[in-house]
Amino acid sequence: MTIPDSGSLMDNGSLCLPCTPQEEARIVKELMEEAESCPKEGNLYYVISNRWFLNWQKYVGEETGGYVLNALSTDKQASPLAKAAERPGPIDNTDIITNEGGRDGSALQLPRTLIEGSDYVLVPQVVWEKLHGWYKGGPTLPRQMISLGIQKTLSVEVYPLALKVIDSRDMSEIIIHISKKASLQKLYEQVSALKRVESEKVCIWDYFNDDKQTALAHSDQTLEESNLQMDQSILFDVHVDGFIPSGFGMDSAGNQLALVPIEPQISSRTIAGGPSLSNGHGPDYGSSLYQGSTLGSVSADKEDTRDSVRSGHQRDRGLAGLQNLGNTCFMNSALQCLVHTSPLVDYFLQNYTEEINKQNPLGMHGELAIAFGELLRKLWSSGRTAVAPRVFKGKLARFAPQFSGYNQHDSQELLAFLLDGLHEDLNRVKQKPYIETKDSNGRPDEEVANEFWSYHKARNDSIVVDVCQGQYKSTLVCPVCDKISITFDPFMYLSLPLHSTATRSMTITVFYGDGSSLPMPFTINVLKQGYCKHLFQALAAACCLETDETLILVEVYEHKIYRYLDNEESLDAIKDDDRIVAYRLSKKQAELPMLEISHRYLENVKPDGRTRFLTPLVTFLEGTKNGTDIELAVNRVLGPLKRKVLLSSNMSEGMKVNGSLSEVIEGSTSDCQMDTEVGVGDKDLEETNSDELSFRLCITDDRGMSCKPILKDSVVKPSKIVKVILDWADKDHGLYDSNYLKDLPTVHKPGLTVKKTKQESISLFSCLDAFLKEEPLGPDDMWYCPGCKKHRQATKKLDLWRLPDIIVFHLKRFSYSRFLKNKLDTFVDFPIHNLDLSKYVKNKDPSGGSSAYELYAISNHYGGLGGGHYSAYAKLVEEDRWYHFDDAHVTPVSEGDIVTSAAYLLFYQRVKTSKPSEPIGESSEVYEDF
Repeated sequence: MTIPDSGSLMDNGSLCLPCTPQEEARIVKELMEEAESCPKEGNLYYVISNRWFLNWQKYVGEETGGYVLNALSTDKQASPLAKAAERPGPIDNTDIITNEGGRDGSALQLPRTLIEGSDYVLVPQVVWEKLHGWYKGGPTLPRQMISLGIQKTLSVEVYPLALKVIDSRDMSEIIIHISKKASLQKLYEQVSALKRVESEKVCIWDYFNDDKQTALAHSDQTLEESNLQMDQSILFDVHVDGFIPSGFGMDSAGNQLALVPIEPQISSRTIAGGPSLSNGHGPDYGSSLYQGSTLGSVSADKEDTRDSVRSGHQRDRGLAGLQNLGNTCFMNSALQCLVHTSPLVDYFLQNYTEEINKQNPLGMHGELAIAFGELLRKLWSSGRTAVAPRVFKGKLARFAPQFSGYNQHDSQELLAFLLDGLHEDLNRVKQKPYIETKDSNGRPDEEVANEFWSYHKARNDSIVVDVCQGQYKSTLVCPVCDKISITFDPFMYLSLPLHSTATRSMTITVFYGDGSSLPMPFTINVLKQGYCKHLFQALAAACCLETDETLILVEVYEHKIYRYLDNEESLDAIKDDDRIVAYRLSKKQAELPMLEISHRYLENVKPDGRTRFLTPLVTFLEGTKNGTDIELAVNRVLGPLKRKVLLSSNMSEGMKVNGSLSEVIEGSTSDCQMDTEVGVGDKDLEETNSDELSFRLCITDDRGMSCKPILKDSVVKPSKIVKVILDWADKDHGLYDSNYLKDLPTVHKPGLTVKKTKQESISLFSCLDAFLKEEPLGPDDMWYCPGCKKHRQATKKLDLWRLPDIIVFHLKRFSYSRFLKNKLDTFVDFPIHNLDLSKYVKNKDPSGGSSAYELYAISNHYGGLGGGHYSAYAKLVEEDRWYHFDDAHVTPVSEGDIVTSAAYLLFYQRVKTSKPSEPIGESSEVYEDF
């Protein structure tokens, strides 16, 4: 499918070339920097297919995606000796658009599965105008920058709101696309124009779930504030000769309503301390919404909620699902765990009005707490009827724009924000005092811990602190002066690493940077979830690395060094089909400037046909000033590759060079013949007397885009890494055996049959041990030592000190690096009953409460990153039965089936024993039964 702009699809050869590739790159870069320096709401950005944009980047010599330009196109070097990448044709966005789902004239939409940076890029309007002026093409896909949430976070609205308009006259349907920041008045104008009806004669209803919710007013309130969701329906009604149309201004029973805005009054507060949100609006929405049910029904709804919670059918309490509003399973999963937390249920079913803190600058003026409280009440009063959390999602998007839109998110990140937000909204401390903490200075831990906890409670006092917050001890030790610093910090959940013992086999080829030996591959075993520092340690042991030596690890891609590996980089970033090389140098040599040597093969073709081949080499430069110094370094590192043959006048003619290893000619017993090294003929001596080097070398830039020949007197500018290209002539093949640089092995080559291994299993206790173990801080997390007065890489040890009534364990299944996102499906075996944490608690004061816990909820994640799915298991304590909450679907589940490798968040509640000496068992009571 090709949908170009008018007159835009011209033959590429007929398009003018206004600028050189370098000029295009410079112009676009300057315009991008200028536009991004002053982003404003309302600015236009344009969507461009990443496929076309990558081709343009290749053409102008910019970096492309995760790889630099030359890593993707090695035979198109932009240099005097190679031809540039071809100029791309007209802009072609046809691979990222769909004309399905839109029938309002805005049919060209993007599939919602597209990923920015992978499928498309966004460029400012000024950049689009330049690119479109140079290349034409299309179709044009403008998108507006909007502000999100109370913080006014700027974001480009790539996916406008899609609404299904149902005409009540004939029940016909059309799809419209409109910004969620557009006003209701704008919605009326757009729909009325499509239907060719005067907007004054129109009424539009919020028709969520194909049921009249609320009549939308002609106002400046935005669609986002009206809680309209992606792909939902709105009902289009028309006044006929001044009469109210069927259903207009009536509830579902046909009772006529007064069409006046409903302003929530303080006197109408519900038992949960806030105005009823059951009709889809809150205190800041009333002026723009007409009520969709009778005034009497509003009051009844409030009272019914309270009464049904108290006297509803026991078997239906707490069994309501949550409708998925578009990739909101992450939210539904976390919410179900929280609304089945006994202390929170009891709290929000009582009158908590007096505890709402509207003045807290760190809070959300109480709005988040009210929205959560109302949602909890609905879920505990609607039996098995699923609830649509539209109002709550609207509040969430307002105060946490990162959760707006319809992308998948992390349930743990939502939980962290929600608990913190609820705490600040319900913080009983209205004015937080300034408190300067004191160092422990050798005082007893009990004294310091109580002091820190009193400081914390003086500033933070809420139901969340009462129930969900504990305290851990943090000990830092300076490696230089042995200064010990002890602090006691609060926690709301514990993020536990999955201490995996699974290993992977990796093959790494070691090259000698000083040219002292031939390269050698080593196969080692490392932890699957380890880091490059573990790879370094295993490889160092395998190759017998001396104490005064080091290894430089790199990834080689398309016969070039793609990147240098950092010690703290996760091994997840290294795939089995990658090629990893280690260059062995002394530690002193590694501190000198490096010479990076890539290779090209002439292959008896034109100069612009040279292609990269062989494995790049790395050596050191010492006192380098000119081309002769570069030549000496190249000679040194190529030394092990020199062929040793019998010296004869026609030895080069008889030498066989092909893809296999060349045979070494056996030495003769004749006294006049001896083994010697090739490369000392008269011809070579003549070349060394000229200005040219014995090798064809050229110096290149970081991207390999330029290539300037090196002569003996060529001045070499000082640099940390000097990159050169060695062009191999037939003569060089005769002198050096390049086969040692060919066929670089991949990290791992699986066999024809792969034995299926049993899924790895670890215990929750081993994860907790890994979390609490002593370890050094990372180089980016240095500690300022008050003894040394310098930043030091101290050792850190954590210990649990004070346990909360509700403890949440976050199993860190997701890992992120610059190049990779990964999920661990490791099975974690966790107890359902009698989780005993006593051995981890350093505070032995019996008044701290029991250290035993019972599991009551789990947030599960299935599948991979981005396309996975969340659900929840929750226990109804009064029934002593587990249920599976999968969005709107709620089904019973056996207790024996809830421990799975999908477990992501574990919710435990402290158990209470009748006597301190009574053993903990199945009969233990649970705090705060429903």
